[in-house]
Amino acid sequence: MSGFYIILTGTLVATACGILGCFLVLRKMAMVGDAISHAILPGIVMAFLFSGSRDSVTMLLGAGTLGVLTTIIIEFLHKQGKLQTDASIGVTFTWLFAIGVILISAYTGQVDLDQECVLYGEIAYVPLDTIILSSGMDIGPQAIYLIGSVLILVILFVVFGFKQLKITSFDPEYAVALGISATLWNYLLMALVSFTTVASFESVGAILVVAFLIAPAASAYLITNNLKNMIWLTCLIGFLCAFFGYYLAVALNASIAGAMATVCGLIFAVVFAYVRIKSKKVTKVTNFESIKA
Repeated sequence: MSGFYIILTGTLVATACGILGCFLVLRKMAMVGDAISHAILPGIVMAFLFSGSRDSVTMLLGAGTLGVLTTIIIEFLHKQGKLQTDASIGVTFTWLFAIGVILISAYTGQVDLDQECVLYGEIAYVPLDTIILSSGMDIGPQAIYLIGSVLILVILFVVFGFKQLKITSFDPEYAVALGISATLWNYLLMALVSFTTVASFESVGAILVVAFLIAPAASAYLITNNLKNMIWLTCLIGFLCAFFGYYLAVALNASIAGAMATVCGLIFAVVFAYVRIKSKKVTKVTNFESIKA
């Protein structure tokens, strides 16, 4: 049963992150997830310093606040500072992460709170952290309910805002001409990315979250030009990464999160090779037909 819970948790995280990752890839902001995973560190430290507790809700609020702030700073530097998006991301997350490291070394030296516990979760522990009702009934891992709720929120956001997200992703200027605020929808998307990544950290770790944000969406992007098909393919690839990643880890007696991320990379490599071979065949056929004509 523990294997089922781990695969289910991985699938839920992969689906939630993958759906949002589709829009990040289209907006050329794929590394925002990596930036948020590092930039939230000072938020977690400050939440602990204010509350004196390592309670998950407190940490989530602190990390979520810094995640949203990160996206605001990135957007501000890009729009007002005229920096390229990748430069804005690099400046923001390294600066905030450095502040977090300083806060840890200066104020939490006697507490079991460090950058490793923030950045590296362990999905193998998911079956151990369960919810037990007052009646004594065990209703399953807490992570499944948390990430499941996040996934529902992501789906509702995309379903009701699909038109706006699509237009602002492909042509922000056209969206503005239609009266759609590209800036507002960008902030909403980034805020949800922040919340989703932070909610997933404790269960699967930042490395796997970043992998799920980028790799499945990038793989689907190579296969199709249709956004809806891209989203469905991303969800399917995310499930395959979680499923085969778990059994790869069992076979090798290795890290489950690492195995899932590895499968993400392998699937992308296979898709990339397939697309390259297919494009070469099409080029050869086109050249042959032009010579024949």
